[in-house]
Amino acid sequence: MSLRGARTLVRASYSVFSLVFVLAVTAGISATAQTESSHDFASSTMGVTEGDLTPAAPSPAPAAGAAGQSGHYGYGSGNNWTSHLAFEGGGGANAPAGDSSDDITWGGNFTAGGGYRFNKYLSMLVEYQFIDDKLPGRIIGEAGATGGNAHIWSFTADPVVDLFPTHSNSVYVTGGGGFYRKVTNFTDPEAVEYCSYFYCEQGYQNEVVGHFSSNQGGWSVGGGFTHRLGGVYGDGKAKLFAEVRYLDVLTPAVVAEPNGLSTTTVAADTKLIPITLGVRF
Repeated sequence: MSLRGARTLVRASYSVFSLVFVLAVTAGISATAQTESSHDFASSTMGVTEGDLTPAAPSPAPAAGAAGQSGHYGYGSGNNWTSHLAFEGGGGANAPAGDSSDDITWGGNFTAGGGYRFNKYLSMLVEYQFIDDKLPGRIIGEAGATGGNAHIWSFTADPVVDLFPTHSNSVYVTGGGGFYRKVTNFTDPEAVEYCSYFYCEQGYQNEVVGHFSSNQGGWSVGGGFTHRLGGVYGDGKAKLFAEVRYLDVLTPAVVAEPNGLSTTTVAADTKLIPITLGVRF
């Protein structure tokens, strides 16, 4: 090997050695710093006396009514079962359906109910409904009366399935069945005396002069539209609803002389279409 080659080899070796030395020193300094940091942390921890320990601040209590609520609009599966209670109230009109138009006409209804909301999709309600409809002229004429009405009241179990529960506007399907009582009344005007503090006068008002009734089962199916009210903080659970159902009260056929009136004939089944507006929460 020539002298120039030897010098080149020495320089290269020196350069490599210098680079390795620099890297080793840098790594050593870094390791030392980490060790000292860990040692300082351990020392500071071990140096804390029992008197210096301060209990951690308790976590803030959840806001009232927050327990058991999750998801949208307070639907949840917590321990607060009262948040699952559901109530409704409403009223509207009834129209005869099918061949029942020969035996009953238009009228009004009142509905109230309450139950349990299992989740945001499914609720089960127990509903009370009162229906007050007029009688057609054919039946009134047969009985020999001047007026009449049909009163139907019921207690039913009705599931409600909300199809879009997280939306402000939604649709739902419902239906059910239960106990129905129907009372058919015939009326005539009767003379009555109205008295005030200073005088009395004669007048007339319709009085029931004959009736017949029946107890039976019945069922309904239908659906409706809901609009959620915002509430104070945009989390309200109250909903306005508009509902239409097909109702079939399984009344028997009647051929009777109600309280001495003329023979009256009413076909079996009373079929109606109740239309109800109300609020549910």
